[in-house]
Amino acid sequence: MISWMGDSIVSPLGFTSEENYQAAKGQRSAVALHSCEGLAEPYHAAIIDKDALARAFEGRCESPKGLTPLEQAAILSIKLAAEGSGICLDSSKTLFVFSSTKGNIELLDAPAGSYEREKLYLWHTAALIARWFGNPNEPIVVSNACVSGACAQIVAMRMIEAGRYETAVVTGADMASRFVVSGFQSLKALAAGQCRPFDVNRSGLNLGEAAATIIYRKHNGSTESSSQISLLAGSIRNDANHISGPSRTAEGAFLALNDILVHAAKEDIAFVCAHGTATPYNDRMETIALRRAGLDGIPTNSLKGCFGHTLGAAGTLESIISVWALREGIALGTCGFEVEDPDCALPVSANNIAANGSYFLKMLSGFGGSNAALLFSKP
Repeated sequence: MISWMGDSIVSPLGFTSEENYQAAKGQRSAVALHSCEGLAEPYHAAIIDKDALARAFEGRCESPKGLTPLEQAAILSIKLAAEGSGICLDSSKTLFVFSSTKGNIELLDAPAGSYEREKLYLWHTAALIARWFGNPNEPIVVSNACVSGACAQIVAMRMIEAGRYETAVVTGADMASRFVVSGFQSLKALAAGQCRPFDVNRSGLNLGEAAATIIYRKHNGSTESSSQISLLAGSIRNDANHISGPSRTAEGAFLALNDILVHAAKEDIAFVCAHGTATPYNDRMETIALRRAGLDGIPTNSLKGCFGHTLGAAGTLESIISVWALREGIALGTCGFEVEDPDCALPVSANNIAANGSYFLKMLSGFGGSNAALLFSKP
């Protein structure tokens, strides 16, 4: 068990957790039609205004010169998450964990010699971010497809519980570069409009851009620790089903859920925040996993209709939004959902509903058969 000390989200819907939560609560979507030179067709995605990001970075940090948008977003989210937390980011007892699927891969399109080649590597991005805050430790990079943000939180929990560190800064960040968009276009995985998680007419996903940071600290049993949100448990399971297709029996997702359910009674779970990419196979697979785990009667939602699929940031961003909802005692509606699919007959609602319970579950799945689940609790 580790305590939640601070959080922040940088996305097209706002540059703080409060702004992003209120947008999600109000069913606002950042998904819009975009085009990109070198791509054969336009695409729907949630894209950050890079000029606004640079201005926000300069206002809170310093000149963004020499930093990529991904680096700016990650650093800004960490700075905002740490404010008021009392955490020393430059302490040897603080670990930085960085999750991303592609990092600065858009630099491959830049002219040769216009950037340091090391900027392409995730280890370099993580080190740059940690050094920015004067942290002396070697950061940990987690890149495991779309479950990266959940895996990073589990790594942080294990390192803290093992006594290696007292605090962990977990940041997920990804941008929708031409490389990323063209890959999903080639898989025919993108929706022609706004995505519709768990809807009978769902046809694909929307990509999204974001950086999101959670700061964790060792739960020491004090009154302060007991009054905070906690990450109780996490599980990672790989079913090795297919390079891009989820398991038809949802074996990996089911096993991950089973691992963490020993820590909470099902009747005390307020809601499930699913991966909910709005692709035909993912949403059906998650439904099967929840049915097998006996959780198909619990309110379930997806945040992809608001933020798009933020890849390596999804695990952190969606955990943050869900924690804010848990504190308020509601299960957020699923933006884009309208008509129930008989194959995905879960308690998914288009509107926010009251949710009683002290826990929520976060599910994620990704390419290569990767699956992860997290269990959070409030006092």
